[in-house]
Amino acid sequence: MKSKSYIGISFIILIFGIYAVPRIIDKLNGNDLVVIESAPKFALTDQNHKMISNATYKGKVYVLEFFFSTCPSICPIMNRNMIGIQNEFFGNPNFGIASITINPENDTPEVLAAHAKKLGVTGINWHFLTGDKKYIYDIASKFKIFAGENSKVEGGFEHSGLFALIDKKGNIRCRKDEKGNPIMYYDGLEKKGVNAIKEDIKLLLEE
Repeated sequence: MKSKSYIGISFIILIFGIYAVPRIIDKLNGNDLVVIESAPKFALTDQNHKMISNATYKGKVYVLEFFFSTCPSICPIMNRNMIGIQNEFFGNPNFGIASITINPENDTPEVLAAHAKKLGVTGINWHFLTGDKKYIYDIASKFKIFAGENSKVEGGFEHSGLFALIDKKGNIRCRKDEKGNPIMYYDGLEKKGVNAIKEDIKLLLEE
């Protein structure tokens, strides 16, 4: 009877191990973060007149945002929070940031270079990107992140304060909310959202 009981217990432990270990490994690898879809492709010019595309970030975890240098409202907050993210991962060659202007007529590479210097940007993988306006707005639409012109608002443009998180394979990733639904993007204006994306960047860097 003892041998039968031992075999039964061993079988239970084996079954538990088969199902539990992969879940533990998934947790350690950050695989609890949801894969939304492949990030839209883009190719734009950065502040150093270099052509930067989504392929530039291949093998890197990166954060993407839409902004403009003369934004008088939410951009300064987003800038400050993005600097905090930069500093958190400073020196990590597998991390990058893509900041795409929605006012390319003003935001030339020279203007963006001056803007980056003013902000205190030091990361070599933080690219401020500009190009054709229609093309940029099409990218924003594909990301499903709002950006548009509005002559009635201060600054003449408006956009969301969201940060997109992309993994090493080029997939948009995110965590789930309290109800188990994917949040899609991270709030770049609030401390809670910024802390969340920092935590999840660390998970993706370990994958």
